[in-house]
Amino acid sequence: MDEIRDRILAATRHRMRAVDAPNQVLGRSQTIGCVAVEITQKCNLDCTLCYLSESSEHVQDIPLEEVFRRLDQVLVHYGKGTHVQITGGDPTLRKHTELVEIVAYASQLGLYPALFTNGIGASRKLLVKLAAAGLSDIAFHVDTTQRRQGFDSEVSLHAIRDEYLLRVRDLGLMVMFNTTVHNGNIRELPQILKYFVSRADQIGLVSFNLQAETGRGEWGKRQEQISLTSVQRTIEAAAGQTLPWDVVRVGHADCHQYLPTLVANGNIHPVIDDAKLFADFLADFHTLNEARHLPRWSRFKLYARQILSQPAWWPRGLGYLTWLVRQVGRDVIAGGGRAHQLTFFVQNFMDAESLQQDRVDACSFMVMTAEGPVSMCQHNARRDDYILKPLDVPLADGTLHRYEPLVWKERQHSGAIH
Repeated sequence: MDEIRDRILAATRHRMRAVDAPNQVLGRSQTIGCVAVEITQKCNLDCTLCYLSESSEHVQDIPLEEVFRRLDQVLVHYGKGTHVQITGGDPTLRKHTELVEIVAYASQLGLYPALFTNGIGASRKLLVKLAAAGLSDIAFHVDTTQRRQGFDSEVSLHAIRDEYLLRVRDLGLMVMFNTTVHNGNIRELPQILKYFVSRADQIGLVSFNLQAETGRGEWGKRQEQISLTSVQRTIEAAAGQTLPWDVVRVGHADCHQYLPTLVANGNIHPVIDDAKLFADFLADFHTLNEARHLPRWSRFKLYARQILSQPAWWPRGLGYLTWLVRQVGRDVIAGGGRAHQLTFFVQNFMDAESLQQDRVDACSFMVMTAEGPVSMCQHNARRDDYILKPLDVPLADGTLHRYEPLVWKERQHSGAIH
């Protein structure tokens, strides 16, 4: 198994060679950032910046066997421990018994499945079943692009975010929130940040996705004021300090910015600010990639055991802990001895008509299609090329099922009821 993982890591490093660096996570501790498996094209919202195509609502769900095959391909291409987004459309619109089967199958393969949803159909009852089936994470997409009735600002949407946090309480899931940063809410970004920081005991990661002109979205290109830099500066203003965005590199620098932090007493502190230390840690402890999925105390013991096994790291580990205590210690004491990890992720998706090949080649966010993995930006730019293609799907009994994406639409035209 180690040989397989080493081979996949080597292939990833080769693919990332144009943007490789000692602190590049991909090709060292991770084979890919994440892979999306779209199990439906249907959605119960009509977002102003939707990445789906005009055809998406007319596409029937791919067969369950094809979903399983794509999860198998995730394992083949990227190995165990890969983070898989079970997404769409909104995946809760898939038959719930099938959704539970999909999550269970991904978990049994050794993948880490995450449900990406707008939350409308993610009832507590469903989430309990999904958690029992092996769901690892859940990401709620909530923002003003969704035009939810009665919620005309990001601040007003905090009520929905709180409701969703209640639904997942005590289920053992890492909770993420996705927010599209667009022309209409960029001024509210400080208030959104304040909310996420105040809920750091319940939220593990927040992703800010920059407005992009792709799919069927009607709002088009973003204003110049919306950029990786402007979002970074807003987060730094909330933290009251310059933050080390370049220490942890995930994929192409123009695509993603990744910042792990600790929140204590309402204040944001970087987890690490030394790129050389992080690069050396990646080189010597790349097998610790799966530690995030362990309980906190087990994770601490694993890190401690690994460092104790390498005496050369003892002074460096002590130095790092000293630095961290100086950074966070006072706020931990003031906050009742508590600190919570909160990761900030800023994603700069490309416009459909402005794909840059070097960024596509070094993509860390892939979609598994019938033909194999494709960059998310490339997939969104040419979605119909992938979702409208008929498929011959092998069934368990050895026969082939002919999947016609638009067959129900044709029946509808002939007078049949869908």
